[in-house]
Amino acid sequence: MDRRIQKTRNAINEAFIGLMAEKNFEQITINEIADRADVHRGTVYLHYVDKHDLLEKCIEMHLNQLFQNQCPPGGDTEHFSSKDSMLHMFEYLEQHAFFYSTILTNKGIPAFRKRLLDMAKNSLSEQINKSGSNQNIQNEVLIQFLASAGVGVIEWWITNSMPYPAKDMVEEFWQLLERFQL
Repeated sequence: MDRRIQKTRNAINEAFIGLMAEKNFEQITINEIADRADVHRGTVYLHYVDKHDLLEKCIEMHLNQLFQNQCPPGGDTEHFSSKDSMLHMFEYLEQHAFFYSTILTNKGIPAFRKRLLDMAKNSLSEQINKSGSNQNIQNEVLIQFLASAGVGVIEWWITNSMPYPAKDMVEEFWQLLERFQL
């Protein structure tokens, strides 16, 4: 992708997230986004259909990067499969705390939590071990329980200004996952 196009998209995304930190999504206008990004209104429309499209693409980009960052370079590719991959994910969340904090606390963005939950469920569905204490639990129930709990803990950690370092969170998370033999 052309560097100028990427620079413009980055400016629009940063302006958009900055505005979301100040007001609810529904109150934000394309004019405000363009003014803050220092681009023309038409430039925003060259890249995005409307602010809903901008939100959707922004969420998609960050969630894809979040789950891609679970895999250390040269490491295995299965989500939640090692402490290293989980640590990479939590470190990514720390590095992008402003975005995740903003998106989780903005009242106009319930779709973000749902997308995060769906991605966690997809990731966990490949990891479920039905032996031992999990054998009497339906897959769907176990996946929903673990994904909801995991997303809830991540949401709590982010919205409470990350009170524990990423490494400590991974240790706690890992202990919980081991109880379910994942």
